Amino acid sequence: MSRVIIAAWIAFFPLAALAAPTWQVISSDQSKRIEIDRTSIKREDGNKVTALGRVVLEKEIVDAKSGSPYKVIEATTRYDCAARSAATLRRVFKKNESEVLRDEEQKPTDLPVRSGTLDDKVLREVCRPAKADAREVAQKANEAAGQLKQANEALVKKEVAKAEKGALPKKIAITPEHPPADPVEPRAAKPAPAAKAPVVQPHATGWMVAVREKKAPAPDHGHATPHWSYEGEGGPENWHRLDPKNVLCATGQRQSPIDIRDGIRVDLEAIKFDYKPSAFRIVDNGHTVQVTPYGGTITVGGKTYELVQFHFHKPAEEKVNGRSFDMVAHLVHRSDEGKLAVVAVLLEKGAEHPVIQTLWNNLPLERNVESSVPQSIDLMALLPENRNYYTYMGSLTTPPCTEGVLWLVLKQPVPVSSEQVAIFARLHRHNARPVQPPAGRLIKDGR
Repeated sequence: MSRVIIAAWIAFFPLAALAAPTWQVISSDQSKRIEIDRTSIKREDGNKVTALGRVVLEKEIVDAKSGSPYKVIEATTRYDCAARSAATLRRVFKKNESEVLRDEEQKPTDLPVRSGTLDDKVLREVCRPAKADAREVAQKANEAAGQLKQANEALVKKEVAKAEKGALPKKIAITPEHPPADPVEPRAAKPAPAAKAPVVQPHATGWMVAVREKKAPAPDHGHATPHWSYEGEGGPENWHRLDPKNVLCATGQRQSPIDIRDGIRVDLEAIKFDYKPSAFRIVDNGHTVQVTPYGGTITVGGKTYELVQFHFHKPAEEKVNGRSFDMVAHLVHRSDEGKLAVVAVLLEKGAEHPVIQTLWNNLPLERNVESSVPQSIDLMALLPENRNYYTYMGSLTTPPCTEGVLWLVLKQPVPVSSEQVAIFARLHRHNARPVQPPAGRLIKDGR
């Protein structure tokens, strides 16, 4: 289980000094279980929630920094329930339940939580509205019912009194100006009907009456705001209209992808890849096929970034001197400070690729259902032999289009078969954001 994955999954409030956490399992499989301490969930102003959680691994993972193994990862994450994002505040790596290997404060950076992932499951848990105490609800209902009864009794008395007063005959004085009518057989005066008392429904409460008296709003014949997508109303040209948080999708000056051209030819530091064979999780989240391996880092520019996940686009989102590619794999990494670095591996039709085939072999049968796969993949085999690259500063290529992302686009394409491309196309015919203006950004072209 990648340390960074947990940062995006598990939300929790800082460890309480006086009470040990009470862990509750919210998800489990053969390789891990995910737990939260529900009593520690803290709701902040607005839509922010923090809570305590951890992942307990079935097998130990060797820590890349210390060289020691760990099995428990705890993290402090702040969730924004409305924006569906998460920011890690703290991470703790433990050899076992009690022995701490590493405890690190994090610089929080909000990242989107994708539908169907375990991040999404945890967010749904911690963002549920708090349930009111049943006794408190019953007490308020009884109080409201008593108040309604008193009001109804007073109304009945008032209406009966008015009815009795209205039944009395009106007296007219007989004067020369008002002679008596022609003599006729007098008729018995009919008493005025008593006003009907309002019907009081048994067990009614005040809010029930209020709802009944309130007129229903006129039906809304418009359309609900569409979820973001790659076509139609939710397409890239409308992302900024779907949510105010997506404003950078329209106004940002360092957006991705771009057509990589006119870069300066320089000697770039080699990217140090440290990917180990590992099991993985895979999901079709409705936007792409996303894979989460357990571990892996890159080091570049004197900084180490941990692998969070990788996913695919068809066609490749980035272009090189106007040239398009059949697909691309985006390997997303994050540093301890929360900075993002994305390695783009361009894919073009050629020979069948064994790593891609392993992924396709393990595609879940249903969308938004994540599958944990014990079979290992070696991501080093997904990289081209020549790892020279282009680099520039850009953004996420999906809402909210956050900027400040370091892009590392490997120059040499990797072959995949036509059949492998066709399989992905069955799931996602087109899931690429159009290229964005370079806006005068510096692009470095490794020589």
